[in-house]
Amino acid sequence: MPLSIVGHRGAMTHKPENSLESYALAEQVGVDEIELDVRLSKDEELFLLHDATLDRTAGDDSARGLGPAAELTLAQLQAARLDSGRGVVTLAEMYAATRTFIQLEIKDPATVPHLASYFSTHPDDAGRTILTGFDPDALRHAAELMPTIGRCIIVTSIAVAERFEGGWRALLDHTRSTRFACGLEGLTPEIVDSVHELGLELHVWPMRTTDDMRRAVELGADGTTSDDPELARTWYEQVSAEQTARA
Repeated sequence: MPLSIVGHRGAMTHKPENSLESYALAEQVGVDEIELDVRLSKDEELFLLHDATLDRTAGDDSARGLGPAAELTLAQLQAARLDSGRGVVTLAEMYAATRTFIQLEIKDPATVPHLASYFSTHPDDAGRTILTGFDPDALRHAAELMPTIGRCIIVTSIAVAERFEGGWRALLDHTRSTRFACGLEGLTPEIVDSVHELGLELHVWPMRTTDDMRRAVELGADGTTSDDPELARTWYEQVSAEQTARA
């Protein structure tokens, strides 16, 4: 199967991350999936933001120095001007504006029961979603509340996964993952084969150079996430052509 190209927070090299414009550009260039980040406001509304505060993505002073986003109401989050020219995007807005499969990263474990409630009334959105994250217990909770939605544990390297009691296999079992997202460092074809033997997909990151793509293809990875998904697609086509020429 071809390697899946996932747009990181949309197409964030060219448009403000986690904005409707970024998601639209990612779909325009033909991503297989969009990766984005979900958080919970003070009044328990689901919205999209990578960081714990608005500061890094602020468009002007209205979004700076407000403190943790989790301590702000949705109205406050939407009144603040981000680099997209508007406030945060809600989860429902994102799903209404997109058609692509979604990687939804859980940034705050508190979102899990609220996601379960949302998806119980939005089955079409649930059907094009996989839940991801770095927190094993949050993903385990997601598995318990939303067993029909796929899950993907993310680790920076296989060495980090091995620190989980019982190793990386135990981590996948604990989180009931249907996919494994792992940093390229330390990965081997043997590990990738072992993940596949468990019936799971393996996605790799980061994807910043042609050499990263070459390694992903050589490892037999199923997908990768890129800030510039159109460029990543070009790299993939280049590497695939190289393989064909050698065959």
